[in-house]
Amino acid sequence: MRDDLGTVERPKLRAFERRVLRLADRGVAIDEIAERFRRSPEFIGRVVAFTQLPGRTGSDHRAALRPLEHCILGWRARGAAYADIAPRLGRSPEFVERVEGFARYKLAAS
Repeated sequence: MRDDLGTVERPKLRAFERRVLRLADRGVAIDEIAERFRRSPEFIGRVVAFTQLPGRTGSDHRAALRPLEHCILGWRARGAAYADIAPRLGRSPEFVERVEGFARYKLAAS
């Protein structure tokens, strides 16, 4: 599958990895990519090499959720009540309950 720029889509990779590979596919030198991301050329080379390994997959459901949703689902899975989670986030228990509901909805839809 190709995106609108004509490069091969890589949905299982992290956003950073996709951006690095997109630049590399366009012929941008590794040194230039490293400079753009403020990383060493060796690091960028490793990113490119690791994305080519067989069996490279990402987690589809985790990509759909925000970090806040992951935290709330984790706390709820460990038995924490909404009233216990809310002060940690500086939010109301109702907010925590809504976020959990949205997260579960996202997981069910994917």
